[in-house]
Amino acid sequence: QVQLVESGGGLVQAGGSLRLSCAASESIFSINAMGWYRQAPGKQRELVAAIIRTGTSNYADSVKGRFTISRDNANNTVYLQMNSLNPEDTAVYYCYVDKFGRRYWGQGTQLTVSS
Repeated sequence: QVQLVESGGGLVQAGGSLRLSCAASESIFSINAMGWYRQAPGKQRELVAAIIRTGTSNYADSVKGRFTISRDNANNTVYLQMNSLNPEDTAVYYCYVDKFGRRYWGQGTQLTVSS
């Protein structure tokens, strides 16, 4: 069972930047898919960004050009660099990994963007 611990959330002003981290309890080298979802109050959880082992990534249209996902296999960590933040980015952000047909989730980290 993979355990994930997110960090880096907080309060930031609109236009600011923040980087989220998600540390896995085991090696992510062989894990193919990893990524981030977010859930705003009253809304469904939505995919923000995902990355596979080759480094190929995809993003929600709402964050393209502003967010960058990356993975550090040596440190078993996946990152989400978020720039040009706006209040619509306010949400709880969850990281996930897909391993052997099962999805594992982190506990979530809150991001609040003030206008």
